[in-house]
Amino acid sequence: MTTSRSFTLLCTIGVFCFISYNMVRMPVLALFAESLGAGPERIGLIVSVSTLTGVLLKLPSGALSDIYGRRILLRVGVVAFGLPPFIYPFVSDLNLLTVLRMFHGLATAIFAPSALATVAELYRERRGAAIGTYTACTQSGALLGPFIGGYLLYVAGFSSAFVTAGVFGCLAIVIFYNLHLMPPPSWVHEKGLAPVLAEMWKGFVIVKRNRKVLITSSTDAAKMIANGALMAFLPLYGLSVGLNPGEVGLLFTVQAGTSFFSKPIMGRVSDRVGRQPLIMIGLLICAATFVCIPHVSIFTILLFLSAGFGFGEAVVSSSSSAFVADSSEFKTLGAGMGMQGTIGDIGHAAGPLLAGVLIANMNYAGAFTIIAGIQAAAAGLFWLAMRNK
Repeated sequence: MTTSRSFTLLCTIGVFCFISYNMVRMPVLALFAESLGAGPERIGLIVSVSTLTGVLLKLPSGALSDIYGRRILLRVGVVAFGLPPFIYPFVSDLNLLTVLRMFHGLATAIFAPSALATVAELYRERRGAAIGTYTACTQSGALLGPFIGGYLLYVAGFSSAFVTAGVFGCLAIVIFYNLHLMPPPSWVHEKGLAPVLAEMWKGFVIVKRNRKVLITSSTDAAKMIANGALMAFLPLYGLSVGLNPGEVGLLFTVQAGTSFFSKPIMGRVSDRVGRQPLIMIGLLICAATFVCIPHVSIFTILLFLSAGFGFGEAVVSSSSSAFVADSSEFKTLGAGMGMQGTIGDIGHAAGPLLAGVLIANMNYAGAFTIIAGIQAAAAGLFWLAMRNK
């Protein structure tokens, strides 16, 4: 199978997987939990518990893909995307729903590091462009999934939305079996579990000692803190300054759309000018737009700031993943991508919590200034660390 055909199939699988996942995640899941009697705190737990799965499992799953090969981990991940949506209509208990969300979180925790490592292996010379294009494809799922899920919920109810999400996931499973990747090394099957665990531990140690991977992943997490804070509190801020829910939704659409169109372009730019300058520039763009948001109440200016933050996200993401791949040893490429995913998920989960505490004790302006300062500080620390290296 040619590199271009493998890449096209992987991008197509990513589109269908993330349409399926985001059809359930936004806005259907919160409304479904509310219909089962969940209060705000429980809804927050149910929505975020899948991120916790990613924090725990992205690094181990990436390391396992280095040992067993990408294909077997991708297969497990695709199945975890496709099957859980069919179970949601039969859930009537909040505890079961929480467990199901944890299981559904296996999808991104297992699939994402292996998919990024596969792209990095396929395009060693043009990683920035390839990773930017692949992540844009997965982001298209984040754009289309909530719209399709919300529309189906409105016209046909929860069951139709969940079943349709499962159909998209099953389409990804069917396409996956046309994707042919390198098989795992033969010794994995010959020697049993002990050498596999030893090889995993060796991968963990190598990645843990790789300062470039750790520092780059931490800068990515700084961006994800701001992203998580926006997801949680931009709607509340928008309503507080007189926007209607539709206008708030458009802010997120513009942010995601700008990021979607910018990632492939900025990935190509990073291949030409280098990753490190773009990571710093992207973080500073995110910080500059983020800190301005709570000082603005005019809708058109908020649209511009949302687009600016989305562009900054694209600049950072398309360069950071490629830089982690560049900085990882070939035999620990999956572990490196898993480490980045784990640290990024920690930042994403921490963002709403940090913003909530700051807003409760200060105000939107003060809270957003501190979080923007974290991004600016991360850019400065990244510059110092890479200069010394």
